[in-house]
Amino acid sequence: MHTTSTLELYPDFCVTQLLFKDVKNAAELRKSAMEGLVQGALINPTMIVDPFQILVASNKAVHLQKIGKMKTRSLFSEIIFNLSPTNNISEAFKRFGISDGDSAVYVVLVYPEEDPVDVSGIVNKINGQQIPVDTISSLSDVQKIQKFYKVSQQEDKVGSLLDAVICRMAIKDVM
Repeated sequence: MHTTSTLELYPDFCVTQLLFKDVKNAAELRKSAMEGLVQGALINPTMIVDPFQILVASNKAVHLQKIGKMKTRSLFSEIIFNLSPTNNISEAFKRFGISDGDSAVYVVLVYPEEDPVDVSGIVNKINGQQIPVDTISSLSDVQKIQKFYKVSQQEDKVGSLLDAVICRMAIKDVM
């Protein structure tokens, strides 16, 4: 149900992704995450095109943490921030973080390979149905994503939405 990958730039770090729908306790989860009781990024899956998008944001977050250049306070908030095409931190949390009324949650765990995370611990905290991560497209809001990332119809014809989103995420630091 979940996927675990090793980061390409940092092979000593792993990223585990979990996806839940019909979540009943989003407000409680959000509060726990803000208090640091959930050691993971809790993301609104409607803004995610593909699990690769999460890997790109996670890789960048670990890199920025390693070189001491994070713009947020934690690795998990940095992942959420790196999903955004803008440098506005509060906008990133508003768009990509979970809200109290959300019924779906995308969980991202990043940890050193030699210190694995107990996935069952986070699964037990979520009152919802776990679904395979590769079914993310069933929860994605394509129109909302296209509008937020400013993907034109012309661009949509020559490449994929994922390509456009990853491009925007990658170039935000130079724009």
